[in-house]
Order: sequence, then C-alpha cells, then structure tokens
Amino acid sequence: MKAYLGLGSNLGDRFWNLSDAVKHLGGVNAIRLMAVSPVYETDPVGDPDQPKFLNAVLEIDTEFDPMNLLKTCLEIEREMGRVRTRQWESRIIDIDVLLCGDEVISTKELIVPHPFLHEREFVLRPLADIAPDLVHPVFDETIAELLCLVEETGVRKVEDLVLTV
Repeated sequence: MKAYLGLGSNLGDRFWNLSDAVKHLGGVNAIRLMAVSPVYETDPVGDPDQPKFLNAVLEIDTEFDPMNLLKTCLEIEREMGRVRTRQWESRIIDIDVLLCGDEVISTKELIVPHPFLHEREFVLRPLADIAPDLVHPVFDETIAELLCLVEETGVRKVEDLVLTV
C-alpha cells in the first residue's frame, strides 16, 4: 500500500531529528521509502509560544495495514525520545499518518486521511511537492487543489536542508 507520512520537529537539532526518523522508517522491513519532500520551516500550530518546526513528508510503500503503520510510527517516536504529556506541545519528532492509499478510517486510535490535512499548509505544501495530483479520498480534490484553498501561513522552504531516502 502506498502511504504518506508527515514529519515534524521543533526541539533539539530539528534537521537531525527528521533525518533520524527517515533512517528509522527506512530500517523497517515492511516499509520502503519512495520519496521525500523538501524541508520547510513553519510556525507552530495550536500553541504559538514554542520554537518553529521543521516539516517534511514521506511517500512510502508498506506491507503494513494502517493500524500497524501507526503503531510503528508511534514506536519510532518513543525510541527517538518523544514523550507525550499534552496536545500541541513541542516535540523531538512527530510522525503522522496522513494518507493510506484511498482508505478512509475513523477509529479512536486512527483517522485517515489525517483530519487536519486539508487545512494545514505545512503538510499540504511538502505533500504537493511529491504528489500534487494525489486525490484526497474524502474531498475528491488533488493535493495541489487543496493547497490553493488554504491560507498562506508563512511556510518557508529551507533550501540548504535536504533529506534523502
């Protein structure tokens, strides 16, 4: 199954954290890294009184079902030192399951497509870099079309930081 993951970090060496997350994901036998977006620096959402984030998006091919993909992402976050204490907090790493093929899932543990995907420039912009023609399975619009609908929020591409798969 083709899936897309959002990466974010705003604590410590943010770029190293993103790179380490890519390395961890690439080391999972059931995941094959296909593409990685440019890196963007973004203002925090939810709690504006915290450091800026670096964000990127990965395209993967995975043998996991969506729930096992989520469990793997959460385990990698824990291995990298993420501790969850409250919503919208600063974090070493955040790995969000954005899309899993054309599946639509709504459970207590997992909502796919990510429930805020269509509202967040910091996710749509890097996703549009690697999959502009991908169709959102709920809104039936491409990622490029959804990006045109969101308010610009100061998402800035960081040209000298390049993640590799």
